[in-house]
Formats: sequence, structure tokens, C-alpha cells
Amino acid sequence: MKFSIERGALLKALSQAQSVVERRNTIPILANVLIEAEGDTASFRATDLDIEVVDKAPAQVERAGATTVSAVTLHEIVRKLPDGALVTLTDDGAAGRLTVEAGRSNFSLATLPKEDFPVMASSEYETNFSAAAPVLRRLFDKSKFAISTEETRYYLNGVYMHVASGEDGQVLRCVATDGHRLARVDAPLPEGADGMVGVIVPRKTVAELRKLLDDDDLTIAVSVSETKVRFAAPDITLTSKVIDGTFPDYTRVIPQGNTRKMEVDAAEFAKAVDRVATVSSERSRAVKLSLDEDRLVLSVNAPDSGAAEEELGVAYSDEPLEIGFNAKYLLEIASQVDRENAVFLFNSSGDPTLMREGDDESAIYVVMPMRV
Repeated sequence: MKFSIERGALLKALSQAQSVVERRNTIPILANVLIEAEGDTASFRATDLDIEVVDKAPAQVERAGATTVSAVTLHEIVRKLPDGALVTLTDDGAAGRLTVEAGRSNFSLATLPKEDFPVMASSEYETNFSAAAPVLRRLFDKSKFAISTEETRYYLNGVYMHVASGEDGQVLRCVATDGHRLARVDAPLPEGADGMVGVIVPRKTVAELRKLLDDDDLTIAVSVSETKVRFAAPDITLTSKVIDGTFPDYTRVIPQGNTRKMEVDAAEFAKAVDRVATVSSERSRAVKLSLDEDRLVLSVNAPDSGAAEEELGVAYSDEPLEIGFNAKYLLEIASQVDRENAVFLFNSSGDPTLMREGDDESAIYVVMPMRV
């Protein structure tokens, strides 16, 4: 195998591949990237047995072929090469070496046979649909902060993507929760998605997927089966196993009868929470919200480190209310708001609070209160 490729294209392909590779591996081949050169394309494939990513880049192929080499080492080499360099990769199968040349630099890397590289079995995908990158980006970006990190509740370690009934008919919905907060985000149902089985997309896959979704003009082909999900852009394909578990009935925890309504400037609110939380003890980070007529007082009282208080003008006309929240959760929810105003709907100081962006019901957040 021998081909030449522009450094920028090679670096982009390798950075996606090496981020999938697990740093600590008991199986040596899993630390490698499978490089295949054919026609006028080089493809780079990496896997951790749960996720597989294949990235294609244009290349000048002299001899077609394939080999595997350490993903992290090759990525580091290419990263340190000068911008605009033309990189030539030559595989010597007999010696078990891959030569990387660029200008006056020359590297020789150990390879492992391509036959040993595990390729994820292709699944029969029951549902196939396309969605614009910004739509998928919004669905996953706004929900992923609520993914649980508790390994014992593994079925919460991802984003639940499914078809649901919204206000105006069926929607594509992403939900994540860790038991303390919940995010539910809807998008119009893409054509062909109506019979989709609900799948839990793992946390690592959500993070890798984010890299595919930066280009606003891209359309992503999404394929879903009961065990796998695949996201394909023209040059890159991400395939992942889904979490084998049942996502809980999240509709039961979304409060319906919250009538006390507070409207506040989302950015100002987030900054104020951040400021008063500075003095709170790291462990609980509780912030108290005291509400009465068009006035909100945020306060923190940490006996060992101090106290803080800040007043904000808000739109609120119900009876006075005092309620406490974890500052981190409030900040994360407030930072999801794209519009100017955040609307909070309270019931009592012990009940879950609902938050949405202005009058937009397509993204709602639930956060549990704390005793303060």
C-alpha cells in the first residue's frame, strides 16, 4: 500500500478515529486504526467494539492495500507536521512497518495485520431516515447535560431517541435524565422515521456524534435497529451499539399542574446564579430562590465560607415562594436557553420545577428542588 494525502485531510480523519480508541486496552489491535487505500480515497476505521467510526479522505493512491497502525501515535505525528505538507504513507507488509514521510521527516511505525482488526457486523436497520445536521445537533446538545453518570443505572447513561406524540402530532424526541433533572427536546418527525424503535444512544456516542454535526449544510442519514444506530455523513460514518435496557417512563415526572410562573432573562439569571454560588460549599452548592411580586432574590448561606445574595427583576405575580436548587443544575439548564427569556413553572418548594424557553414547548426541562 502506498498513497499520498494532504496533512489537513489526514489530521481531520485521524482525530475522529483516535478519539474513539480507548487509551487503556487489553487487546492491542483496538489501539490501532485500520487504513485502507483504494481508487482515489483513503479510509480510516477505528473501534472500541461498541462504537465504530469510518472516515474517508481524498488521496493519491499509488498502490491499493490496507494495514493497521497505532491511532494515537500516527495522530500525534501528523499533528506535529507542518501545515500544508503532503504526507506519504507506505506499508511494508513483510517487515510489518508503515513509513510516514513528509518533507524531510521520516517515521517508521509498527503495524498489525489488517485481518485481526474487528469490523462491526452490519446490522439490518429497520428504520432509515435523513435529518439536517442542525436539527440533530439541537436534539442532542440540549439533552445531553442530563445524562446520568451513575454506572449502576446504566439505562440512564445515554439519550433516549424515539418517536413520540407532541402538541401537533408525532415528533422525533430526545430525552435524558439522571433522576435529579430531565431534558426533553422535540423536532419535527423526519420522513421515514415513523416506525422507529426507541433506542438509548450511549454517552460516548453522543460525544462522538457531535463532531459530525458542526456543518450546518450537511444532511445526516440515520439508521436504527434494536441493537445499533448509525449516523452517516458523506465522508464519515459512525456506528454504535445502543444501550440494552428499558428507559423509564419519563412522562410521569414531568409536572402538569405547575401554575406559579416566573419569567426571567436567561443570561442574567445564569450569571447571577454563578455569582452567588461562588461562596457555597462545593458539596451541596444549594441556591435559594425567594420569589414575590416581580422580584427574585437569589441567596446562598454557607456557614463555613460565607453568604451571598443578589436581586433580579422578574415577571412574577403569584403568591411568595421559597425554593432551593443545586446551583450546577440551575446553571446547566439556564445555559440551554437560546431565546432571551426562560420561563419557570413552580408548584411548591418540594415539587419538581418545569423550565422552558419563552413560549416554546419543544424543549422542556425538569429539575428537582433541594432543601435549603
